[in-house]
Amino acid sequence: MARLVLWDIDHTLLNTRGVGRRLSAAAFEQTTGQPMREQAKIDGITEPVIFRETAKLHGLTTDRSDFERFARALTEEHLKHAAQLRERGHALPGAVAALAALHASGIRQTVVTGNVRRVSEIKLRVFGLDQHILWELGAYGDDNDTRAELVRLSLQRAKTTAGEAVLIGDTPADVEAAHDNGVRVIAVASGRSDELALRRVGADVVLPDLGDTELLVKLVRGDQDTK
Repeated sequence: MARLVLWDIDHTLLNTRGVGRRLSAAAFEQTTGQPMREQAKIDGITEPVIFRETAKLHGLTTDRSDFERFARALTEEHLKHAAQLRERGHALPGAVAALAALHASGIRQTVVTGNVRRVSEIKLRVFGLDQHILWELGAYGDDNDTRAELVRLSLQRAKTTAGEAVLIGDTPADVEAAHDNGVRVIAVASGRSDELALRRVGADVVLPDLGDTELLVKLVRGDQDTK
């Protein structure tokens, strides 16, 4: 039985519907002095890597201090535009119910995400998804560049074995990072990767979304056959 759920955030629990990209662009310009003409690949990638690779697309070389300034600017943009984020974005169907049901089942929940921690907190709070999240057990983009290492860090912080955890995410990168640590994966095809793509990379089970709360809880607990 799983005792800990590691949630991805974007396109798993919520969708900012383009607001996140605009806030990133504003933070990028504040940090580098250049408008963000294009952005590096973001699906399944951590924030420091997105920033570094986006800077390269603009002919810039950055270091950790640049990223830290970007992270602070990005946090401020999310704080300033929280109302716009709430108005334009939304929690994905079933997300609120899933978090509540897992909590009622006695399962601890945290997040493993490429977002920096403060932005993660703002996003989930804006959409009413933060109530059952144990933030100190999570791992974030400001902790490490690689998702596999973030999974490892979260297990360490939670003092939980891989066999007692399950990761819920929407990208092949989520699946691979979990499996690199021996963690079971429930993939949801609510992002840019369809069910077939998620099965191809070896997700233990694939759902179209979080809409079936009862099934999700059974899958997390291990009560439901995933074959």
